[in-house]
Amino acid sequence: MESDDSPKSEKTPSPRYKCSACYKQYKKAEHLVEHLKLALHSAHDPRCGVCRKHCKSLESLREHLAGPKAKEHCMEIFSDQGCDLCLKLFDNPASLSQHREWCLLSAPAPIETMIIPNAESQSFMNLCGENDFNNHPEAIAVDCEMVGGGSDGSLDLCARVCLTDENENVLFNTYVRPQLSITNYRYEITGLEEGHFRNAMPLIEVQDKVLEILYNEESIGRSRLDGGKAKLLVGHDLDCMGMYYPEHLLRDTAKYRPLMKTNRTSHSLTYLTKKYLGYDIQSAVHDPYEDCVAVMRLYKRFQALDHQTEGTVASLDGSFDSWTTEKFENMTAEELYALSKPDYKCWCLDTRQALQP
Repeated sequence: MESDDSPKSEKTPSPRYKCSACYKQYKKAEHLVEHLKLALHSAHDPRCGVCRKHCKSLESLREHLAGPKAKEHCMEIFSDQGCDLCLKLFDNPASLSQHREWCLLSAPAPIETMIIPNAESQSFMNLCGENDFNNHPEAIAVDCEMVGGGSDGSLDLCARVCLTDENENVLFNTYVRPQLSITNYRYEITGLEEGHFRNAMPLIEVQDKVLEILYNEESIGRSRLDGGKAKLLVGHDLDCMGMYYPEHLLRDTAKYRPLMKTNRTSHSLTYLTKKYLGYDIQSAVHDPYEDCVAVMRLYKRFQALDHQTEGTVASLDGSFDSWTTEKFENMTAEELYALSKPDYKCWCLDTRQALQP
């Protein structure tokens, strides 16, 4: 009986389908497609400056670059050439040092609250310090401080409001007279006492003033259909004042996808300011002006990013839902990635697109 000296047959490795954004690999093309449907990769993802890997959030990117399980090659380069605030990579130490002088900010000087003695005695022009509404900035930061109402003091009541422009100028800053009795001043956080509210502005007048600023109207009686141009509202919605503002005009640092935790929950403003601006806030009594400045600085920092689509892959017509499985199997990883769209609006688009609902 002749022996079989032929080599044993070797298994041919099955092809792997690699995501061109986050580099995960799959055995089947349809698995890669399902991944892209859920991951919603786009050019607006936070991305490693070394290996170009897309990450879910800036926190995820920070872990990739400097966390306990960081990629060794990326961590080594980032430790020498990367900014630990904005996570950008620079060509040489001199460029990084020059950038850090701009990127590392200091806390703003505190301001005294403007107490309005009588709602009729000061006009909106005087409150804003402006004589030309056409010169108002395109974005407004707002922050509110809350005191407690109700029998146990757990009901949130708006007690202080501050609005600033993009240049950190105060547009409006006042104590607010709540519509219900205050049962807990929350002094340790707010620093507020009964005396602060003796000449406070009634809530309904505060609402009018805030809307005048946001809608750029000389009178709240003017219809918004008359051409009042609404501003972006940064850092806070108006629920605490019992007001509504269009969702597409809100820019909330607590809900902005890249600034959220990897599990899609929110970071505190204190954390975001320390990590991405480089200084501490809210170390004692909360200052609404300080918070306004922080949210506006965060907005401007990430709104200024330029997320250009890389590569030569042309934009494809259609989406995952309009393609068959057979067509997917014949597409490259880059072509599949081109079909992937984010489910949030990146702030960088504010400078390039009209504000649409």
